[in-house]
Amino acid sequence: MIETYASPHMTNAPDFNLDAELDETDDWDDSQEPDDGWHDEPDPEDGDEPTVGAMELAERHQLRRVAGLRTELEDITEVEYRQLRLERVVLVGVWTEGTTEDAENSMAELALLAETAGSEVLEAIYQRRQTPDPATYVGRGKVEGIAEIVQATGADTVICDGELAPSQLRNLEDRLKVKVVDRTALILDIFAQHARSGEAQAQTELAQLNYMKQRLRGWGGNLSRQAGGRVAGGAGIGGRGPGETKIETDRRRINTKIAKLRRDLREMKGTRDTKRQERQRHHIPSVSIAGYTNAGKSSLLNRLTDAGVLVEDSLFATLDPTTRRTTTSDGRVYTMSDTVGFVRHLPHQLVEAFRSTLEEVADSDLIVHVVDGSHPDPEGQLAAVREVFAEIGASQVPELVVINKADVADPMVLARLRQREPHSVVVSAKTGEGIAEALKAVEGDLPKPGVEFKALVPYERGDLINRLHQQGEIDSMDHTGEGTIVVGRANEDLAGELAAYAVS
Repeated sequence: MIETYASPHMTNAPDFNLDAELDETDDWDDSQEPDDGWHDEPDPEDGDEPTVGAMELAERHQLRRVAGLRTELEDITEVEYRQLRLERVVLVGVWTEGTTEDAENSMAELALLAETAGSEVLEAIYQRRQTPDPATYVGRGKVEGIAEIVQATGADTVICDGELAPSQLRNLEDRLKVKVVDRTALILDIFAQHARSGEAQAQTELAQLNYMKQRLRGWGGNLSRQAGGRVAGGAGIGGRGPGETKIETDRRRINTKIAKLRRDLREMKGTRDTKRQERQRHHIPSVSIAGYTNAGKSSLLNRLTDAGVLVEDSLFATLDPTTRRTTTSDGRVYTMSDTVGFVRHLPHQLVEAFRSTLEEVADSDLIVHVVDGSHPDPEGQLAAVREVFAEIGASQVPELVVINKADVADPMVLARLRQREPHSVVVSAKTGEGIAEALKAVEGDLPKPGVEFKALVPYERGDLINRLHQQGEIDSMDHTGEGTIVVGRANEDLAGELAAYAVS
């Protein structure tokens, strides 16, 4: 039996920009002061300068796809038509485990992914099976029903909520007579639309090529390269016949491009590693904001550090890590980074391609795990993100759970999450509720300097006092005629410099 599920997201398709992209910024040594204030849209009358995020958001919406476009012009070009016309899709899922609510949540998320990619969802159906059909994903008898739905609705594309094998993809396209894509291809398409920096574009292209390489389709021996009469190398009789086929040529070109992209990414990774090592050399703690896509990570970074990065109610709006330098209430310096969002069944190709970026999470001193408290299944989001943590080697990093969107979440759900996650805080990045408590919790979880000291620092060594404020913890400070008596804790390097001025 095929069950039909009508998602609340299918009524009106939102507007999206085909050329939506993000900027890459990694400026931990930026000198801007921390600010807990929220900055709304700039007001020209007040003379406010627009933030980088505001300008990127305006650029993203400069070209909007229009649903149901009508025009009396008969000379509209195909390019203009494809640019403005929403792709019409039908969603197909196989429900193998869990409750009906889990299946509906999965289809609702697939609908959001499809709309983010720039399509209009016409209908969504899912089938209860123990395992997907090895030939056609859904049952073979149900494929005919889907074909009737496609024909009746005039759909262009069928999107399947799973990763299809090449044979499944080919069989479905042959029977449905329309384009068929799976969940992995859909997510890769969103990444391709939102990638702005050179590194994000290279990572996305690498993931797409790895995915495409296994799904190349040939068109028979007529596209092969014939060896001809007198072949090179003196092969002669017995050496004539099909040479390299078109599909083999495509695969070779893809492998060549993959190798080039990996070389480029290694160079980019070297730059990122240098910046990370510089922070570690200066003993600057790092905090990574991670979590499910569209949980509010960028909004939280803006609220905590006044970063001014792009914020949009869209899946995978942020692909490039943004790092900002900030300070604790007692003056210690640390960095806070926004990272790419995760999703259920995040394609393995993306995890591999974005590994250098995800290493920022694994190498951090604290993970601020943001979860959407208003989501129908926040526990599922927590589990999905922690699966990715395990895959990238970040399971042992200390974790602070921040339950966001408290202004629209159900209080009963918030209470349930607080009970499930004892080390958590509830905030609203939109209204500012709980932000002070979140900052206090972050500061409390930062690594503490381990070496205690008591030193009489001469006044001419004010640089040591400044570094103590930034990298250490000062318990007391007394000014005397000989210098400043300081008691506190510092890292080993700084404590070694203070040893020359140690007093009992």
